[in-house]
Amino acid sequence: MSLVLIRKNAPTKAWLEALAVTCPDLKVHIWPETGPVEEVEFVLTWAADPGVIASFPNLKAILSLGAGVDHILNDPTVPLHLPVVRMIDPSLTRGMTQYLLMALLRLHRNLAEMEANQRQALWTRPEIIPRRVGVMGMGELGTGFATTAVSLGYDVAGWSRSRKDVEGVTSYAGEQDLAPFLARSDVLVCLLPRTTETEGVLNASLFERMPRGAHLINVARGEHLVEEDLLAALESGQLAGAVLDVFRKEPLPAEHPFWSHPRIFVTPHIASMTVPDTAAQIVADNIGRLRRGEPPLGLVDRDHGY
Repeated sequence: MSLVLIRKNAPTKAWLEALAVTCPDLKVHIWPETGPVEEVEFVLTWAADPGVIASFPNLKAILSLGAGVDHILNDPTVPLHLPVVRMIDPSLTRGMTQYLLMALLRLHRNLAEMEANQRQALWTRPEIIPRRVGVMGMGELGTGFATTAVSLGYDVAGWSRSRKDVEGVTSYAGEQDLAPFLARSDVLVCLLPRTTETEGVLNASLFERMPRGAHLINVARGEHLVEEDLLAALESGQLAGAVLDVFRKEPLPAEHPFWSHPRIFVTPHIASMTVPDTAAQIVADNIGRLRRGEPPLGLVDRDHGY
């Protein structure tokens, strides 16, 4: 039996080498090479074209190369009975935490202003104002970042579908808690899964409920953000700045106003990337669980979309 790795326009050598070690009994094919389609038990994928996954008649599970699974669930041809498994890997959490700390400190310690002052040889010392952090989405990645931010002395709150018990983090849950959560979020971090309920959640109404001069960090999905509303909030001063790693269209078009906006820091969807050496063991462990009839780690609840 075999596994097909679908990773378009991205290197695959490291994955082949890592999977050869962790799954020595599994034949691994790189899409579009599949071998006999009836022998394919597992697909390990990021953004397969619609219809590709459904072309394997004996598939046992779909494994995501990343923490997000919207690229799988949004394919209407994917059979509903197939288990979908998101990637849960400590290296993903570490990478996301590192990126978010960079973004938070850039905003909190006024690094963009310092860089501008350096170019003008200006010796100024801006006041460092305490910043309360709000994390939307308290899954593996959100919890990992929140606990680290708490350890650095930040006042952190988390908002999610249900309340979470995370040491040092104030928990908010549901629509009834959104307004008070936003009102105390000087820096808002979006780590929500992409679902029909969360698309467009970062909009004018949400920004207006945040403290004036707040900041936004979006590392979830570009579809969460209403881009025109962000530009308007920055223009009015309701928001003071944003760090964006994800966009509705990627690569971000060269003519897009985000590139040149003085209060937007753009990165090319690199907040956290799956590391083959560690993730391949997660894949092997989950394949073992599936073959034994056990639930895999990271099994997606289709009703919730994550």
